[in-house]
Amino acid sequence: MTEQLLERARGLLAAHPVVDGHNDLPWALRQQVRYDLDRRDIAADQSATGLHTDLPRLRAGGVGAQFWSVYVRTDLAGDEAVSATLEQIDVVRQLADRYPGDLRLAFTADDMEAARAEGRIASLMGAEGGHSINCSLATLRALHRLGVRYMTLTHNDNVPWADSATDVPAVGGLTRFGEEVVREMNRVGMLVDLSHVSADTMRDALRVSEAPVIFSHSSARAVCDHPRNVPDDVLGALAANGGVAMATFVPKFILPAAVAWTKAADENLRAHGLHHLDTSRRAMELHGAFEAEHPRPLATAATVADHLDHMREVAGVDHIGIGGDFDGTAFTPADLADVAGYPNLIAELLRRGWSDTDLAKLTWQNAVRVLRAAEDVARDASAVRGPSIATIDALDGPPAA
Repeated sequence: MTEQLLERARGLLAAHPVVDGHNDLPWALRQQVRYDLDRRDIAADQSATGLHTDLPRLRAGGVGAQFWSVYVRTDLAGDEAVSATLEQIDVVRQLADRYPGDLRLAFTADDMEAARAEGRIASLMGAEGGHSINCSLATLRALHRLGVRYMTLTHNDNVPWADSATDVPAVGGLTRFGEEVVREMNRVGMLVDLSHVSADTMRDALRVSEAPVIFSHSSARAVCDHPRNVPDDVLGALAANGGVAMATFVPKFILPAAVAWTKAADENLRAHGLHHLDTSRRAMELHGAFEAEHPRPLATAATVADHLDHMREVAGVDHIGIGGDFDGTAFTPADLADVAGYPNLIAELLRRGWSDTDLAKLTWQNAVRVLRAAEDVARDASAVRGPSIATIDALDGPPAA
């Protein structure tokens, strides 16, 4: 990449910084130091700890707003999942309190714009997986009051009311209670995130949702045929819905050659007694040894740009964004190694002829617009209907014995 293109990219990001849809730093802090922020001072470069994220690199990358994932693994269930999600929310709030010159908690589109005007990084939260609400709409509302502004309907496993992209289909998309979850998210102003869900769940949610939806970290299935990506018919429906699909950087979702390699690397972790999503030092050592014997196919910024080109063509430039999934993946593209890498992607898109106007939509404007639209829907919906007290048993029937 030429220095001239990189300078243009940095200049564009200074005016229209990146809104990144998904970063798993909170979970990484839980895994590495059990939330002891004295041991992971992100005011300093944390590259040596294996983290992809810290404040200097966020600044270097031109990040202006970050949706921090308050994710918990699906092997945490029931009230244990709820309490772990609360711990994740707590650490995001601790980070904002600890670094007030750099981070500002943001709950609205206006908060995002205010943070940008102040030169701070707007810090929003997204819950990753409907298991975090334990089939309770009251818990959903409580998470919203605590600042959670999107919920991914599933993670890698089904929930009782929605099918995941990477589990065996169980209910065929959304159940009646799943539809009620979407409606209640609309009513309170929480974005419906369709990353991780099955294609049928995507289509059901688009049918039900009164507000724009998002994909916080998913790319194009037509470019890389992985179930975590978005089919073209769903991308094509985003214009009518007003939603935004935010391209991810995870190699196994964007580079066909990386799919089989990553499956083998994950099996190697399991063979050593580790969870396949583990990114601890021990897990990365095992990955390193595996990679030494089995060279890893490398994705690049150009790989991500291929997805964005396709997504722009099918969905339209008003309906795309960026969701890197840093600190939620063991591997990253060669020139998007951490949160400092966004200028490399923008420079690649400039090289391909993307206009400054289109890039401003990609990086900042589309994400702000979609949150503002969800707020508008919530204002109207809450004026005509109160909090839902529906239960999964009432709508879907009691669980099978």
